[in-house]
Amino acid sequence: MLELLICSLVTVLPDYLFRRYVQGKRFGKEITFFSVWFELRWGITSCLMLTIALITMIFYFHPATDTATLFFRTIPILPEASGRVAEVNFDFSAPVKKGDVIFRLDNSKQEAALETAKRKVAEVDAALVAAEADVVKAEAQAQEARSAHQQAKDELDVKSELQRRNPGIVPQRDIEKLQVLVDQRQAGIDAAVAVKQSATLRVSTLLPAEKASAEAALAQAQVDMDKTFVRAGVDGRVEQFLLRVGDVVNPLMRPAGILIPEGAGRRILQAGFGQIEAQVMREGMVAEATCISRPWVIIPMVVTTVQDYIAAGQFRGGEQLVEAQNIIRPGTVLVFLEPLYKGGLEGVTPGSSCIVNAYTSNHDEISNTDTSAGRRIALHVVDGVGLVHALLLRIQALLLPIKTLVFSGH
Repeated sequence: MLELLICSLVTVLPDYLFRRYVQGKRFGKEITFFSVWFELRWGITSCLMLTIALITMIFYFHPATDTATLFFRTIPILPEASGRVAEVNFDFSAPVKKGDVIFRLDNSKQEAALETAKRKVAEVDAALVAAEADVVKAEAQAQEARSAHQQAKDELDVKSELQRRNPGIVPQRDIEKLQVLVDQRQAGIDAAVAVKQSATLRVSTLLPAEKASAEAALAQAQVDMDKTFVRAGVDGRVEQFLLRVGDVVNPLMRPAGILIPEGAGRRILQAGFGQIEAQVMREGMVAEATCISRPWVIIPMVVTTVQDYIAAGQFRGGEQLVEAQNIIRPGTVLVFLEPLYKGGLEGVTPGSSCIVNAYTSNHDEISNTDTSAGRRIALHVVDGVGLVHALLLRIQALLLPIKTLVFSGH
């Protein structure tokens, strides 16, 4: 309607003034209700054609959409393991901090496993201390065997020397007994060294491996224990949290509640524009938005991202072929917008529906000296008609509460 009024000012109105004051025709005489079309046919035809051209230009170069929302990601509250709820620390709706325990499962089994693992580590530590004592004992036994061997060897050497100097002074039987004793004491040394090596190997390799296994089992038991505590991964707020003590929860069942991260849906506005406008949507475009949750306010925005894919065209591979005619509604080009000024989205409730206008700017091309005069004029017209769209958005923002409260059935 606004475009029609604007176009009539430069078509129908001049036509009427020409016929009224130049041709001398009077309204109600020569120009009547029944002769309006014939008398003002050139102005009316020009008005309709200019209106259509103006509307096409406005909505193509300055696209608008009423499918804009502050989408936000939610986190389902689910345990990593199944169990019965033993403790609940938050109500239906409450703020939480990162690391807060939201609820706890019954962990008596995990506590027993954790205590068993701790005892096993302590047992290995005790065995390690005992093994170190065995190493010391084996060293002492080896030293004792060496002393006994040296004593027997010395006695054998003395008697062998006497036998060499004075044959027959020492019975051959005694020398043979001493030789057997020396060999026996040598075997004792070898046995003591072997015992020491075994004890040393137990201290340096076997028991550390057993301790590492025990510590791994302890860590696993601690992980299983920690899984019974469901904590908040981020700062935020729990909503629709209806879990109570005694409920049985399972990761495959429905979530126990929803965790909404702090600041979710308060930074970026997502808007879906028509596919035909994909050619003019660019990063850096200036835009304006008005939201139902914050009426009568125009929020300056800037386009930060234009998604290269249209969601309506996606499919999942399966056993059936894709049928194109099943896509009834055409998809939209998803555009991400951020406030032009800090705090621009304050007061806008996340998830609120908004109306967005984006404006094409040809300032750089107009300022370019290589641009022809005709093209500059055309680009000036394109940029200028954006004012009409901006005015329409303000009228929509003004009428939005009335439309919502009065004409929507409230």
